[in-house]
Amino acid sequence: MKTSVPAVAVWGRTAPSHSITAILITDDQQTIVTGSQEGQICLWDLSSDLKVSSREILFGHTASVTCLAKARE
Repeated sequence: MKTSVPAVAVWGRTAPSHSITAILITDDQQTIVTGSQEGQICLWDLSSDLKVSSREILFGHTASVTCLAKARE
């Protein structure tokens, strides 16, 4: 028996290309940050039951995002 799963476009009619090249999880483990080969940075909410949902996509880099780091307080 084959099960089908409907596709969901998170960012409108079509999802942006986002080839992940860097990833960071915040200390509180509630946010995942991904950087992409296309120069985008995406913020994702991570729930306590490990469900991931999109929050924001940031544009503006002209090169690949190959490293992410958090700032000290």
